[in-house]
Amino acid sequence: MTTGQTLLKTNALTKRFGGLVAIDALDLDVKERSIHSIIGPNGAGKTTVFNCIMNFFPIEGGEIRLSEERIDNMTPDRVAFRGVGRTYQNIRLFKNMSSIENILVGMHMHLKSRWWGAVLRSRHSRADEKKAVEEATRLLQYVGLRGKGDVLARNLPYGDQRKLEIARALAMKPKLLMLDEPTAGMNPSESLEMVGFIRGLRDQLGITILLIEHHMPVVMGMSDTVTVLDHGTKISEGPPDHVKRDKKVIEAYLGQSGVGHMA
Repeated sequence: MTTGQTLLKTNALTKRFGGLVAIDALDLDVKERSIHSIIGPNGAGKTTVFNCIMNFFPIEGGEIRLSEERIDNMTPDRVAFRGVGRTYQNIRLFKNMSSIENILVGMHMHLKSRWWGAVLRSRHSRADEKKAVEEATRLLQYVGLRGKGDVLARNLPYGDQRKLEIARALAMKPKLLMLDEPTAGMNPSESLEMVGFIRGLRDQLGITILLIEHHMPVVMGMSDTVTVLDHGTKISEGPPDHVKRDKKVIEAYLGQSGVGHMA
């Protein structure tokens, strides 16, 4: 499904926390319209990579580029404006706001009205607001939450909260969408539905997906490329069939005695 063009690239990305090297000279090449997964044992540095891309954590070495533009020197809001959206391992919604209000929060950077227009309820401000609500409603329908716009986020079932968080990220109009364990806490049926939905983001909307996921059937079943980290170092990368047969990967997950038994 990849086009061959690079959307996100890291060169020798390095992040330290005191004396601990969390990410060690990571080279990452994420192609447009692909699903690129980052996997590894707990503590491998996967979520740290996401936080560095968003510049929540300043890096100590290397660089990060989006569409050839360097972004590691930008503030997180500017990174988002350039076209990077993300979700979190632990769902971060505004629990006491409605579903549609959560999505509208994600749209704020693209709204054209100014604060004085909102206060004075100008014609332009009202039109902008109407358009935003229409787009938020469309996104709710797209993620399968039709008719739930007025439901408080905290009252949605767990799986629907995951969908709402993705809808809010889509409201930012991302070129790159980073999903941190999107199937966490889901049963097999829900996970299968989420896999189909993520494929649709790539195939229907042309969004590039950078994915962290612990469920190997999910990763191996939909990824174009898999990067494996262990203690912040890349130990393997390539198509799923190559990675799951790599002895270094098997050892990292199961230890030497488990070599040859990774499904």
